[in-house]
Amino acid sequence: MWDTVFSTANLLAMAMWAGLILLPRWPALLAAVLYAGVGLLSFAYLVGLVGILTGTFDPGGSSGSAGFSTIEGVRAIFASDGGVTIGWIHYLAFDLFAGLWIARDADAKNFSRLVQAPILVATFMAGPVGLFLWLVIREKRARSAGRWK
Repeated sequence: MWDTVFSTANLLAMAMWAGLILLPRWPALLAAVLYAGVGLLSFAYLVGLVGILTGTFDPGGSSGSAGFSTIEGVRAIFASDGGVTIGWIHYLAFDLFAGLWIARDADAKNFSRLVQAPILVATFMAGPVGLFLWLVIREKRARSAGRWK
């Protein structure tokens, strides 16, 4: 079961990333990335997390020490295929959300798609790396346009 959930989440995320990087950014595409991509991944994460923490989905992943306040507790959550899968879905959802923000921000600041593409790929592959790159690259234009634009 977890292999199927993992593969489905990956396929959904890859489709959304491909659209974000390669297709025109029509409002319908941006909405699809937000709701069908980020929204569905976030919902899957919510359901999976509750299922793991309560032992409903993966009793092996919900030992009494499972939780977020200690490294042992986090390790206990990730000690099962279910825990690894929901952890991966967490990454997929947040990286895609960051990528969507980067794409919209870059479009608003008139950065070319050629500049955006490697940053979005970096965000897809290593979320915080791409986000950091974007924050550095955007700074001059953000400052000249007024920080909140």
